[in-house]
Amino acid sequence: MMELILWRHADATQSYPDHLRELSARGRLQAKAMAQWLNPRLPEKTRILVSPAQRTLQTAAALDRPFHITEAASTATDVHRLLTEINWPYEGGTTMVVGHQPTLGEVVSFLLMGEASLWSFKKASVWWLTLRERHGQPMAVVRAVMSADLVEQEK
Repeated sequence: MMELILWRHADATQSYPDHLRELSARGRLQAKAMAQWLNPRLPEKTRILVSPAQRTLQTAAALDRPFHITEAASTATDVHRLLTEINWPYEGGTTMVVGHQPTLGEVVSFLLMGEASLWSFKKASVWWLTLRERHGQPMAVVRAVMSADLVEQEK
């Protein structure tokens, strides 16, 4: 069984070039809050794949866990390239992707509805999907959806 966690980068500055944009002060707080929510829930051997963009690297760094940088999670990727990289639905264990809109929303849409549509994916939020089998067919099921502002309210 595969667990897939999609984490959109936290709030970033509006600077150029795009791949060098850093987290804003608000984004650093969002990343830290979400990391504090995620860390006790993540299995020890979670595979973490991160876009090479600065804002995603900074978001992932808040977890204080090893991660692998991949272009398959970059702003230039698409649903099929990302799903191929994570080996959905064949990979076992838990995989987390720290990436960008619109791709993350399209991945959720594709896995739940069978079509890549433009679904909104709030900054610093997480969608946690579990792969189940129903009548011999793989099926994605939502395990959790959490936003940074809800995590911050819990404190």
